[in-house]
Amino acid sequence: MAKHSAISTLIEIAERETDDAAKRLGKAIKHHEETISKLNLLIQYRDDYDAKFQQAARAGISASQYANFLGFLTKLDHAVDGQKQVIRDAEHRVNAAKADWQAYEKKRLSYNTLDERAKIAQQRKELKYDQKQTDDFAARNHFYKSQT
Repeated sequence: MAKHSAISTLIEIAERETDDAAKRLGKAIKHHEETISKLNLLIQYRDDYDAKFQQAARAGISASQYANFLGFLTKLDHAVDGQKQVIRDAEHRVNAAKADWQAYEKKRLSYNTLDERAKIAQQRKELKYDQKQTDDFAARNHFYKSQT
């Protein structure tokens, strides 16, 4: 079984956090796209209703029908404005989720960098030890050859 160091545990945790943050970012982006689609549908519906109103007005409508059309157009305008606010809120959530993901990714990369540096330092230490062993062996070998 491989030795499990503290840094590898931190890396695993950071990878999970980064993956979770990426999933949250994906959901936030999807929600944002859905809010834009809803806005587009609302605008299309409002435009269609307005065209229907214009057509009815040209054909002649009563004052109460006129008031009903205008009242409903006003409600649609409020719905469009409300959906624009929903989009702004969704954009804020996307930006926050993106910032979270970036922070977790930065932490994960930092841990990976520390791990790589530790591995390089360990390799250098092992090479230095191997070189010392080789030098000691060569010195002993030379010493024994000179004694014979």
